[in-house]
Amino acid sequence: MKDLLSARLTALSPSETFAMAQKSSELKARGIDVINMSVGEPDFATHKHIKEAAKKAIDDNFSFYSPVPGFADLKKAICEKLHSENGVDYSPSQIVVSGGGKQALCNVILSIVDKGEEVIIPAPYWVSYPEMVKLADGTPRFIYSGIEQEFKITPQQLEEAITPKTKVLILCSPSNPTGSVYTKDELKAIAAVIEKYPQLYVISDEIYEHINYIGQHESIAQFETIRDRVIVVNGVSKGYAMTGWRIGWIAAPQWIASACTMLQGQYTSGASSISQRAALAAYTGDQTCVSEMKKAFERRRNLIVYLLGKIPGLKVNNPMGAFYIFPDCSSYLGRKHDGKEIKTATDLAMYILEEAHVACVGGDAFGAPGSIRLSYATSDENITEAVARIKKALGNLS
Repeated sequence: MKDLLSARLTALSPSETFAMAQKSSELKARGIDVINMSVGEPDFATHKHIKEAAKKAIDDNFSFYSPVPGFADLKKAICEKLHSENGVDYSPSQIVVSGGGKQALCNVILSIVDKGEEVIIPAPYWVSYPEMVKLADGTPRFIYSGIEQEFKITPQQLEEAITPKTKVLILCSPSNPTGSVYTKDELKAIAAVIEKYPQLYVISDEIYEHINYIGQHESIAQFETIRDRVIVVNGVSKGYAMTGWRIGWIAAPQWIASACTMLQGQYTSGASSISQRAALAAYTGDQTCVSEMKKAFERRRNLIVYLLGKIPGLKVNNPMGAFYIFPDCSSYLGRKHDGKEIKTATDLAMYILEEAHVACVGGDAFGAPGSIRLSYATSDENITEAVARIKKALGNLS
């Protein structure tokens, strides 16, 4: 029956992050104690005041269709957040609320990328970026950066990658999968390159904005010379522990916001009315829950960096944001266990799952075949136990 599927769908690759989560769930169902460090999801519950707002919305009968681009008061709150936290000004008409950051991002790509146009994607990258570009009939072009440069591209690399067909640069800071964070000076240098190419737009994925360990989040949208070519993608899932509420949004030039509204109006309409009321409470209410989560993630970051750093053969950097660490494991590739060779990072991730009962994701899925991704969005105890299991399993490879 696969032959009956559209070429559009058969060109896509399945999500490795969800595939690994599924495999770990299957092991858990068999009674095996698996520590899941494969999925990027805060392990905190949504804060009480946000849940109360959702309950009130139900009682107040927010059970009807919402406006396609989102409720006016939520869009206003997002504008106020952008002004106060990021120093950038947008009107509510430039905000489009969607069913999660993933939809928001895909809306933009489908709206502005045409067949044959190139989208520059720094690698390591989030697994869905190239698949979304392929869905739009665009061509992904990758810029590779390794652990020695903190997984961040340089202005020179960007300039060398731009061609007459280049339409978009996707920039993610703080980064999934590496946790890398671009500084203001680094973004300014990248913006100076972008400024020279008027056909080039930037999708700035800032979904991990509130989980950074260097202070003020810096957005590339702050640079006036390219502001009218930057689309900010954000949402409440990571910073407010609201992954299942499915609320993301864009802040974009008016023509792009209007295009995304038209597109969304034809295939999903407005995002959940109840979830939007919860998101409004998240942005306008007490922000203590955000700072408390960040403190916990920073403590966990420090713990996992220390523990992984004690495993011979792993190269570990100190990520400045998000809740991922992306150690270079290339020294373990080519080794064997019980006669079976570990050829790829995906093989290594599967070996770690089967032997150590720790779920992680091979870097092949992120465009970095010498690394694995571990999410430390779990307890200190789980982190300590997981790394101990990984160390033992890696020690058994010869």
